[in-house]
Amino acid sequence: MWQKVKVHLSMSFLVTVFWYCRRLYNCLAQLLKWWSSYLQRKFIKNLSVSPEVDLLGYCAREWKGDTKQAKHIREAYEDLFWRYHIKYLRQVKRDNYCVLRAVLFQIFSQGIPLPSWMKERDILKLPEKLLYSQGCNWIQQYSFGPERYTGPNAFGKLRKCMEALKTNWTEISSIKDHEERGNMCNTLFSDESKEHKLYEAIKFIMLYEVVEAYEQMKNREEHIPNLFSLLLARDSSSDPLSFMMNHLNAVGDCGRLEQVEMFLLGYLLEVKIRVYKLHKFNTEEFQVNYPDEYQREWHEISLLTEDDRYYHIPVTRT
Repeated sequence: MWQKVKVHLSMSFLVTVFWYCRRLYNCLAQLLKWWSSYLQRKFIKNLSVSPEVDLLGYCAREWKGDTKQAKHIREAYEDLFWRYHIKYLRQVKRDNYCVLRAVLFQIFSQGIPLPSWMKERDILKLPEKLLYSQGCNWIQQYSFGPERYTGPNAFGKLRKCMEALKTNWTEISSIKDHEERGNMCNTLFSDESKEHKLYEAIKFIMLYEVVEAYEQMKNREEHIPNLFSLLLARDSSSDPLSFMMNHLNAVGDCGRLEQVEMFLLGYLLEVKIRVYKLHKFNTEEFQVNYPDEYQREWHEISLLTEDDRYYHIPVTRT
């Protein structure tokens, strides 16, 4: 009798233990699922370039109503869908780094290598060269976008930005697997601090190119691309210092790249930037290339804009 009781108690104990273990397992599974969902929502929220969404679905949500402008933009989106086979888009964070973000994200995600001139020269030495070799002491007035930092440490900060650009560009472009490269891009473009370093490096390279072109134009040394003449013809950027103070310093803070600076951006990165301007639909300016003179071997990236202020990334499916 006692043996039967012991067997019964043992079985009851095992059943109870099993039941509690199963409850614990279910609770842990639910907790893990919640935590994974939370991290995913937080990651997507921090992404400055959102995942792909259906092009016409996005258009229907964003451009409701019967206003003349809404109808015009809807027609432009439908034209992109049917004529250019653009089926999706990736929304880009709307701030004053928007166009730089859209361009760099595509360069990195496509694995486009460093421009030829960046391979020939050590871009890490450009701040030093500008400050010491060319005597541009005014570089201390360089402002880092929303940080609005200026001062004696500008040189050191610029060098860190250049290091970040070269390191990330070299590392990501060397990855052959598209999915792995995409994951690295998503990680990079969800870290605001790292992102901003990349954009400031690009801004500085634009400044450096203008300084070099300005000196060549003064000395009548060689043929200079027409885009520099256009840029320096503005009253607000007649020399490199005024270009920095009146234009570049505002980018990322209270201003963004203007059209003539888009030509410079494509030129120095050695990419053809094709922009679909939806507000210019049915005009010659609906599709514009930056720069308009480019080398055949340059890679091509595409942007779309509804207002020349903010940009998104069109995605083509063949």
